[in-house]
Amino acid sequence: MKNFLIYFLFLCAIANAQQPVTLDYYLPQNSNYNKNIPTPKSIFHFELGEMHTDHTQVALYMNEVAKASDRMTIETTGYTYENRPLQLLTISSPKNLANIDAILKRHQAVADSGVNNNDVSDLPIVVYLGYSIHGNESSGTGAAIALAYYLAASDSPELEKTLESTIILLDPCFNPDGLQRFSTWVNSSKSKSLVTDPNDREFNEMWPRGRFNHYWFDMNRDWLPVQLPESQARIKTFRKWLPNLLCDFHEMGTNSTYFFQPGEPSRTNPLTPALNQVLTRKIAGYHAKALDKIGSSYFIEKNYDDFYYGKGSSYPDINGSIGILFEQASSRGHAQESANGILTFPFTIRNQFTTSLSSIQAAYEMRKELLEYQRDFYVKAKNDSKKSAVKAYIFGDEKDATRVNELAKILHQHKIELLKLKEDVTINKKKFDKNLSYIIPVEQQNTKLINAIFDRQTKFKDSLFYDISTWSFDLAFNLNFETTNSLAQAGSKYEPVTKNGLVSKKSDIGYLIEWTDYDAPKLLNQILSKNLRVRTTKQPFTSNGKTYSYGSLFVPIQNQEMDAEAIFNYLNKIITDYSIEITGVETGFTDGINLGNPSFVTLTQPKVAMIVGQGVDASDAGEIWHLLDQKAAMPLTKINIEQLQSADLNRYTTLILANGNYSGFSAKAISKIEQWIQNGGTLIAYQDAIKWLNDSKFIDLTFKNIKNEAKDVSYEKAGDYRGAQLISGAIFETKLDLSHPINYGMPRNTLPIFRNTSIIIEPNKSSFNNPIQYTKNPLISGYISKSNLELLKESVPFQSIKKGDGKIIVFTDNTNFRAFWLGTEKLLWNAIFFSNLM
Repeated sequence: MKNFLIYFLFLCAIANAQQPVTLDYYLPQNSNYNKNIPTPKSIFHFELGEMHTDHTQVALYMNEVAKASDRMTIETTGYTYENRPLQLLTISSPKNLANIDAILKRHQAVADSGVNNNDVSDLPIVVYLGYSIHGNESSGTGAAIALAYYLAASDSPELEKTLESTIILLDPCFNPDGLQRFSTWVNSSKSKSLVTDPNDREFNEMWPRGRFNHYWFDMNRDWLPVQLPESQARIKTFRKWLPNLLCDFHEMGTNSTYFFQPGEPSRTNPLTPALNQVLTRKIAGYHAKALDKIGSSYFIEKNYDDFYYGKGSSYPDINGSIGILFEQASSRGHAQESANGILTFPFTIRNQFTTSLSSIQAAYEMRKELLEYQRDFYVKAKNDSKKSAVKAYIFGDEKDATRVNELAKILHQHKIELLKLKEDVTINKKKFDKNLSYIIPVEQQNTKLINAIFDRQTKFKDSLFYDISTWSFDLAFNLNFETTNSLAQAGSKYEPVTKNGLVSKKSDIGYLIEWTDYDAPKLLNQILSKNLRVRTTKQPFTSNGKTYSYGSLFVPIQNQEMDAEAIFNYLNKIITDYSIEITGVETGFTDGINLGNPSFVTLTQPKVAMIVGQGVDASDAGEIWHLLDQKAAMPLTKINIEQLQSADLNRYTTLILANGNYSGFSAKAISKIEQWIQNGGTLIAYQDAIKWLNDSKFIDLTFKNIKNEAKDVSYEKAGDYRGAQLISGAIFETKLDLSHPINYGMPRNTLPIFRNTSIIIEPNKSSFNNPIQYTKNPLISGYISKSNLELLKESVPFQSIKKGDGKIIVFTDNTNFRAFWLGTEKLLWNAIFFSNLM
């Protein structure tokens, strides 16, 4: 009888899940609604939550609502890689919208002035509401649709009063490309009679899933690096408005409930003011009250943290704002069984909509408190910077204008003031060329953000991190970086740099190109694509008083398909897209070795493929795709694991295995790869792919095994103990053998490397086979347990193994991390172009 009752209640729950909800399910019932404002159903032809809206529908609805309402305006702030518009609605009272430029100017002045008596009593508060940065967390965008309708149509006196003192920036979808991919999946898998079984196809997206953008990036990690067009658009909005409150709406596991910040108290970045967390907790009270009213469960101060400033909920915290993360248990479809009963898509939308309203209410009622907090944040920042013994940071690189200017571009997007140098400067034996360096004054509005970008920490209150534990940008770019107590060498203000590459002169002998600039691989690929022969040097030499290091390129004139005039004209045409000098030589009789020396080796144009699909880490694979496609215009063939067995690998010189699990390879596929390597192919493998290669007998490496014995650890704390053994993201120093082809073009014999794996390789017995090796004291910044640090010392993150006529090249560390670790990206390029030299 008991089992029958449970089964009956289960059937009732499914039956209730089948019932389509109406708009009333989401909306407050204490107001009437303007009939001139289009409802979601009038545009979609289905009730909100009955289907998943794709981005085309979302964009159409937002345009129609904005057109019909005098409370909102809409703009397109940018476009995604797939050319979808990034929309932003500005919502307030008609009076405020008519005066929006003046309000913006006054709001900016709060941060600009740095004066603690700046009166903010009559200034509207600014709230930025952003949804679904992970495309398969679509309840956020569903809530944005309901919110846009409510804010446009409700005649509530309370709402009208709120809008008189509030500017709402509504970003309905941070990730249009991912949302489009996910909505297509779930809608095409939906049954008329909803299937709630978690095993159903609807709840199990195929790789790479809708979480990511076009290039499979997790965009909620890109607020600080701003490498993606979606990020650049939203950072521009943030810097323009400096919102007082930013709300970032996400989803989590189906069997959870609802989370909102504050997160784990011990995992807050120490650079975040204590008052920030006090205000965050006070705002949490509004969410709790609102969710209590509709009977929804929730929790705070667990699982999530406020440490890495590259996320939507934490970036505001270092900019005088309050960032709030919301995590709703995900239906991952239309209705799914969970530990808390049948979880429906409409239910998830309602929770997100409810806390959107409570966020607006909190901002309105705490308006003066939040405005004063932001004002005082910048006052304190200005006062602290005045007292600082360090007056400026200087960064630069003598040989690489591109890396220097790429970092400058990022800082400029964050509204950080940069100055040029008046003349060359040397600090601690590091030379800063006035044309290839910048100085950052400490005393400026965004001094706290500067500290966060270049911060280095090795001591922590907590050993657990939701994301990475460090991200120092000078190390990521591998630039010379120093502090100075003087601004005497500061010159004019930074202006975005245009490319200024040139060909020095026409030559009948050939042209030399240094391999030191970040864009050199792109230039080499472009020249090779023109069927021009290019050679690289395995030894340094001097030409006309200038020293060319390992890996420098030589484009000879003799025996090319193009004549001397055509080559000169072609090089002149393409070099305008670079900050590189192509030097025409007068003679091949150079010092050290001559240009015809056997140490110059002819290069072939790479044909690169990468295995993708189930088991492969989509983000790591996406970073490689993005690097080759966006940064070097090099075609990359992406081969699905299932397709490998029938693919002709002989088309490719290089095959890449990104971090992932490759145990699904068939015996035939493994044999095919092995034969291809034997015939001269280069296989490049990252992280977990190395272990698979070792297990599959492709290679024979010795790993250092991490043995952590838990002593005096309770069962309750077992998870924390295991988490503390992870290397979640820290920076370590390596020493380089610059004569090895893997290190060609590196500016110095040490290199900071980002590591987020516990795979540690013993060095080869022959020292020359260890061209990259961790130093005796490798930790530069970030967290690592003492036992893991001991194991890492003098281990190696790279090995090149000859196999027949081919090579297997392995990296334990991600050389392309989040597209902003420019300092190590050249390692992959060297593996692609110079593998035959290893």
